[in-house]
Amino acid sequence: MWYFAYGSNMQGETLRGRRGVPFSRAVAVRVPSWRVVFDKPPLFPVGEAFANIVQEPGAVALGVAFEVTDDDLVQIERSEGVMLGNYRRVELAVEALTDCEDAPRVATSLSTDRRDPSLLPSTRYMALVIAGALEHALPADYVESLRAIPARAPTATARALRPLVDAAMRRRGP
Repeated sequence: MWYFAYGSNMQGETLRGRRGVPFSRAVAVRVPSWRVVFDKPPLFPVGEAFANIVQEPGAVALGVAFEVTDDDLVQIERSEGVMLGNYRRVELAVEALTDCEDAPRVATSLSTDRRDPSLLPSTRYMALVIAGALEHALPADYVESLRAIPARAPTATARALRPLVDAAMRRRGP
């Protein structure tokens, strides 16, 4: 199965390390009629925004489709707070940005209607998103658009909660 990442999960180190998801393949893709936004409030109010995808006719969301197992998707959803209403699962039609064998055509991703335009993503978070976009060779103009997104320094609350959140997100053994 394929999982579409558009935020910090695009970065292999974040998905493999922080989330504990040992994906087998990664393909840069586009998702027609969806747009990436950076106005999703976090599960715990820390004064920062995170990435989200929203439906928008004529738009295109760029990101990475990762080949994962069903158990990996369960881990992603657990670490993203799906069971707490932080996101919901969506199925998307995806198109590979380059020719590749057995390119994905459908991917599962996460979206939410929870939005707060007053929030900005942190500089730490945007650095992870940009690193993931560069790692998977997303188009240069898209990377530049990510760099142009206004961001704020991480809040003291976010810095204090990070070790707890990281521990909670780690994959548990069988």
